[in-house]
Amino acid sequence: AHAYTRTAGEASKFGVPWPEARDLFRRFGGHRGIRLAGLHVHLGSQILDLEAFDDTFARLAEWIETLCADGIELEYLDIGGGLGVAYREDEQDPDPRALAALVQRHLGDRGRRWRLVVEPGRYLVAPAGVLLTRVLYVKQSGPRKFVVTDAGMTELLRSSHYESYHRIEPVEWLDRPPELVDVVGPVCESGDFLGRARLLPGVAPGDLLAVLTVGAYGFVMSSNYNQRRRPAEVLVEGRCARLIRRRETLDDLVAAERDEEV
Repeated sequence: AHAYTRTAGEASKFGVPWPEARDLFRRFGGHRGIRLAGLHVHLGSQILDLEAFDDTFARLAEWIETLCADGIELEYLDIGGGLGVAYREDEQDPDPRALAALVQRHLGDRGRRWRLVVEPGRYLVAPAGVLLTRVLYVKQSGPRKFVVTDAGMTELLRSSHYESYHRIEPVEWLDRPPELVDVVGPVCESGDFLGRARLLPGVAPGDLLAVLTVGAYGFVMSSNYNQRRRPAEVLVEGRCARLIRRRETLDDLVAAERDEEV
């Protein structure tokens, strides 16, 4: 996982380290203005190996017994998110049924009833999103060939910010010899790219490309940097396609600007 997506550990700004958590519960467990109702654990993001959850749930079960011994009863248990998806061709989605089996093994048979909360947001929505972008031009620069598209880091920040991998494919079949290219955006940043060293059939200006698995942390992280206007969003359900967000205009970019005394 990229360093920016690691939310667990004593050096993280998130949460409370295990050694300090018991003292925190003891300190506030009897406070008349605070009711400790639940416990939340979050390992990180884009986790494909369920062994990390197995270890955490085992430790969590022991820790809950410690809290019960201290007289603290929980109403709900939030095991967080982190369940990843297959972004690369050689990856596989983790099985949510296997995750449920781990929860049952470590936390299910303890004579208590908790409200269990799970946060599988990426797993649910990432595969549902596709970014369509058109090739503006193709540029050879020394040994590297750049495919410049009309979408970039302002539309999909993950590639630049997290060094994330998204599959990129032509929308229509192109019967052309494959080439090793960098797919980049039009923004004036060297880090403005959608994919590097990708083997694509020789694309040309006007070709439409699909960037896959962008339903999570895609549009929500887009921006107006470089005075870029956000694209439209279309919801496809079966054979029905509906515009659910219009393309932004220049008026949208300047709508909040004012010249007023304060």
